[in-house]
Order: sequence, then C-alpha cells, then structure tokens
Amino acid sequence: MRSIDDVEEEAKKSLPEWMMSYYATGTGDEQTLEENKAAYKRFLFKPRIMCADKATDISTSVLGRRVRIPIGVSPTALQGGAHPRAEMATAEGAERCGTVMIMSSWSQVRIEDVAKSAPNGNLWMQTYLNKDRRNTQNIVERAEKAGFNAIVVTVDSPCVGIRKKKGYQGGDQFIKTLKGINVRDTWQELFLLSLARFVNYEGAVDDIAKARASGDVKLFKYVWDQSLSYPKWEYVEWLKTVTTLPLIMKGIMTVENAREAVAVGAKAVIVSNHGGRQLDGLPSTIEVLPEIVDALRGSGVEVYVDGGIRNGSDVLKALALGAQFVFCGRPAVWGLGTNGADGVAEVLQILENELKVTMVLCGCTKLTDIDRSLVIHESQLKCKL
Repeated sequence: MRSIDDVEEEAKKSLPEWMMSYYATGTGDEQTLEENKAAYKRFLFKPRIMCADKATDISTSVLGRRVRIPIGVSPTALQGGAHPRAEMATAEGAERCGTVMIMSSWSQVRIEDVAKSAPNGNLWMQTYLNKDRRNTQNIVERAEKAGFNAIVVTVDSPCVGIRKKKGYQGGDQFIKTLKGINVRDTWQELFLLSLARFVNYEGAVDDIAKARASGDVKLFKYVWDQSLSYPKWEYVEWLKTVTTLPLIMKGIMTVENAREAVAVGAKAVIVSNHGGRQLDGLPSTIEVLPEIVDALRGSGVEVYVDGGIRNGSDVLKALALGAQFVFCGRPAVWGLGTNGADGVAEVLQILENELKVTMVLCGCTKLTDIDRSLVIHESQLKCKL
C-alpha cells in the first residue's frame, strides 16, 4: 500500500460495512468532517530551493519525552471492531514507530493489558468527564498506576452529536444492533458484547455492578448516560487533585477556550473538532490552528492538532502553522483493520516517509527548519496578470 487512501480501500474490504460506517461517519450533514480534509488543500507550499539535504531526523519532544516522529495516534473508540486485539495492537504499532498512542476510555480491552502490550510505548489515556466523578477517577488512577504518561480530557462532548447518515447513528442504533445479535460466531459480534461490558469502568461504583448484572444493554445505557455530564472547568480543576499526570485538553477550537484551558492548568491542548463527530458546522482544525498557537505562545503550553490528516504534506503544513505534534485517528484504525499492529505501523511509516520527502522538496532537513513562511493560504494569493 502506497498511501493512506490505499489503506482505507483495503480496510473497506476487510471490515464489515456497519463497522466501517461507524468509523467513517460524522455528525449532521458532515460539513465539518469534509472541511477537515479539504482545508489542507487550501494551504500551498512556498518551497526554499537549492538548500535541501536528506531529511533523516524528524524526532521531537512532547511533554518532555522524545518521540521518533511528530505523528501520533488519536483516541478512537471501539477498535475491537477493526481487529480482535483492538487497542493492544494499536499500542504495539505506535511503539514500533516510537510515537504516542492515546487510548480511548471506551475500549474493549483493559488499560493494564494495553500497557503490558507496549511496555516501552508512550501511552496517554483519554477520558470523558463522567457524570459520576468516581468513574473518571477510576480510569485516571488505573492509567497512572499502569504507567501511562498523560491524561487526555475530551472537553467538546457535553452530549453526543447527532449522526444523520446511514449506518451508525449513536447509542440507540448500537442497542438495536446489540439486541439483534443471535449468532455469535464471529469476532465482530463478540466485540459488540465485549464493548457492552466496558472493562475500564469496572470497580468504580456499585451502579456498574448493578447495570452489568441486568445485562449488556443496561450497562451500555448506564455508561452512555455517564457521558451526558455537561461539565464545567471546575471539573478539570478537581481532576488535577486526583492525579500527578499532566492534563491535556482535547477539543479546543477557539482562542478563548485555549486560554481557559491554560488557566485550569493544562500542559497541552489538542486543536480538535472530534473528527467532525460532534458539532457540525465548525471550521477545520488546520484553519483555526495558527491563531491558537499565537495566543498560547510564551505560555509553556504545547499545541497539537488532529483532524483530516491524510498524507505527509498535511503533517508538514500543520507543523509549519505551529503545531508541535499531530495526531490521526481514522487512518490508524484502517491500518489496524487491514493488518493489526503491522497495519498501524505501516500507516505511521507511510506518513513518515511522505513527510520526509515533502520536507526535502520544501528545503527542510530537520523539524526546526519548518516555520510559517513555508505555507500560504490560497486566499492570500494575488493574480497579477
């Protein structure tokens, strides 16, 4: 496979249609989903010629830890629908490439098992701000004990966005699918059942045990309801009291929210619109990135970005516009679906190789050569004919 598009096409052959639909869809009319990808094409390169050398070292640091490439894996739920080893395989693929993998709290495999699968990996743990804070605390404390290096707090999900497209349409659709399972002889069907058991919520509160005893559907409804917490920034301030790990706010799309994240003690922010899966009608992440970078300059808070990255030139554009690091979600899951840990590693290697080639063609041999002068938005071009 020569490109991320190739990996996606191969995943379509490997995964059941309903699972591919879950990964692919966005909310509403999918305006934000499409904008994330289209916006990268509106930024064009201004290369420096006759000054390039071979780009060999593209390592960098995130939160004080060295990574081999500036590309990591975003948190994506339900990875067991792509591969029976789920997040364990994703963590292994990221570890091979020397980079960060963010684990979703909506995983079918335990935090501790993912940590064991990638003992030398740079693992971060994602969490929602659950209605019952004991559920959040349980996830965070288990991640810290297992050796994870950071907590990623999703802050753009006070409720779940509406999916209008055919296929996966949220909790109600999942419950219907769950109830409709009669023949349980494929790992995709077993995956649905294992998801409904929410292993990373075990042991937090008595309500979990009661819901589990009532059946998979009742447990799913309970955990789904936990995500409808409508949290405020005070919740994050409380979270700081139960962990020593650095907190990263994921879902920042405005300067005002970025500054609020800094005020509550975030060590980094991820400019993200949830891959177009929450509020539809948001701008692309790449187009709001520069103003957030400028607003946080000098604060010591690191700025990352995800959403719409499909090739190495996209990575270079994001780095040029000020991102210290980039994340991709769907491409990693497509790789997982095609070939497990090897597929995840292949996706990261494709992006790495494309980034190196694009850097050389733009006159950059190391990441510190990259700055905003390398790109221009098409709206700034003036025809002089």
